[in-house]
Amino acid sequence: MNQHEIVFDGGSLGNPGHGYGSYRLRQTGGAWSDPTRLTFGKDVTNNEAEYRSLIAALATLAADVGDPSGAAVEVFGDSQLVIYHLRGEWKVRAENLKPLYQAALAAAKPFGRVTYTWQPRDKSVKLLGH
Repeated sequence: MNQHEIVFDGGSLGNPGHGYGSYRLRQTGGAWSDPTRLTFGKDVTNNEAEYRSLIAALATLAADVGDPSGAAVEVFGDSQLVIYHLRGEWKVRAENLKPLYQAALAAAKPFGRVTYTWQPRDKSVKLLGH
């Protein structure tokens, strides 16, 4: 199984406010891709931006690998909420996050395996350059 990694982050200027995000991809052991920067418009919460960034990263990786069923993906993020939701350790209680949670699960489904690893914010910032 091909091994891949994603690091993602999202936020908003104000909460809610102007939403933004970024992500990087790599085949495990290889070089990270250049950061992809995203904007999500107004009235976006930090958590919504985190989810949207991850969904975009998963969609890009799925398109890049051709056959996602043969790929194992380790996702790294500093959002405990998103990581623990997707690991099934925390319930999704916020109504605005439920559709994004479902979209993230759907974006991960084509892959052979996806694991979610929380990492400290400084590590994400170092990899993403912001």
